[in-house]
Amino acid sequence: MTAIQEKVLSVPEIHCEQCVKAIDTVVGTLPGIKKVTTDVATKTVSLRYDSEQVSLEKVKASLDDAGYTVEG
Repeated sequence: MTAIQEKVLSVPEIHCEQCVKAIDTVVGTLPGIKKVTTDVATKTVSLRYDSEQVSLEKVKASLDDAGYTVEG
């Protein structure tokens, strides 16, 4: 069984390309993150990550620390 997971998070505070850069930097530097795609139009963050290296809770906490709240 593989530890690679994919998840789409709803982040309503995404408004511009500056938000995209901030989120991609904050989340993208976490160990175990394979891919981050932040979309302004849908206000979502798509993740591909190794759940043995980073938890979804850690990703959400990092977003929260950067000022972005995950809904749901």
